[in-house]
Amino acid sequence: MSQFFQVHSDNPQPFLVQQAVGIVQSGGVIVYPTDSTYALGCRLGEKKAIERIRRIRQLPDRHNFTLVCRDLSELATYAIVDNRTYRFLKNKTPGAWVFILKATHQVPRLMLHPKRRTIGLRVPDNAIAQALLAKMGGALVSTTLTLPGDEYPLVDPYEIRQMLEHQVDLVIDGGYCGVTLTSVISLTEGTMKILRHGKEDTTELSD
Repeated sequence: MSQFFQVHSDNPQPFLVQQAVGIVQSGGVIVYPTDSTYALGCRLGEKKAIERIRRIRQLPDRHNFTLVCRDLSELATYAIVDNRTYRFLKNKTPGAWVFILKATHQVPRLMLHPKRRTIGLRVPDNAIAQALLAKMGGALVSTTLTLPGDEYPLVDPYEIRQMLEHQVDLVIDGGYCGVTLTSVISLTEGTMKILRHGKEDTTELSD
């Protein structure tokens, strides 16, 4: 049965954050809030935990997970970022964006697009997510908490606990997140392409 932490959305309690990080670092799967929706997360490199997330969401083997990072410098650990791209990312982070970039060798092969060797990365503007990342000292493997057959992500932490209490190790109640997905931008091959119009305004970007 999963644990359930009520964490303050603006001032996360350090002892609860530490316990949550301990669960992640021991190979656990958590539900946590972001600046767009609730998400499923686990530690990078935890193959069994990633497979559990695949089963919960019934994801195909080639589904692209996102790496959620604390800041831009951490993001650059996992992606190849030139000066022009860095300036663009600096203006857009933190926020409800996912950026598709060429991956570095720090990213395990099972996380990569099999042909393009790309990875989705984001830096969330959410105090709870940021507290988790700061204490972890590394990225979270993440995907939106949308269950099979549902059109929208789950928003009620109590409903999430009821539905997933035997499938995840922890549900973090961080209040209401919403159902609007991230905006997704590809920044590979020296071009910018909008792959999904989401929460962040993409009207000023060339498609």
